[in-house]
Amino acid sequence: MSIPEILSSIASGLTGTLELVLISAPCGTALGVLLGASAVYGGRILGGLARTFTAILTGFPLLVTMLIVFFGLPELGIYLSPEASAILSFVLCSGAYISQYVRGAIMSLDEGQSLAAKALGMTRTQEVIHIVLPQALRRALPGISNEIAYMVQYSSLAYAIGVQEMYGISKSLNSIEFRPLEIFTALSFFYLALSASVSLLFRAIQRRVRIPEP
Repeated sequence: MSIPEILSSIASGLTGTLELVLISAPCGTALGVLLGASAVYGGRILGGLARTFTAILTGFPLLVTMLIVFFGLPELGIYLSPEASAILSFVLCSGAYISQYVRGAIMSLDEGQSLAAKALGMTRTQEVIHIVLPQALRRALPGISNEIAYMVQYSSLAYAIGVQEMYGISKSLNSIEFRPLEIFTALSFFYLALSASVSLLFRAIQRRVRIPEP
């Protein structure tokens, strides 16, 4: 098998990898924002639940979470495909980590802005939506970018539950051709290209939302 044929075979798994990342990234970010805001503004009960959920999910390895979702949920009568199980696991785990970035960003904001919002007659919900979150998300962008870049790399773990993505196809290809150097080096360049694309995208977003200095 020639190098172009190896690249073509690995590329056939690119759809599975992209599907996993492109669905999990926005959903995980939304969950992270919800958990982060709840941890700060949710009071004793909701805030405690958000912090507990985050502590549990960040304490579980992603692979273990996937195995629990894929093999454990059927015992409760909940059956998910390998792809859906992987996406749910990525959303839960990435959301937990992103919530920590969001929570830290919220807590770093000047308390004077909260006082100003109250002086303007804003409710707490209006304050969070219109004042707090826009600034917090701007500050949390570097952390969110890193988490999504990790998501690209960790997508290879989905092979463990049968998702047809780049790593799984590369492993199967190597078992037939037994050319690990060429196959896994080629695979690494695919992951490098995807990670670089995520970094470039978030740099563009950061430039877009950056507040000009006076």
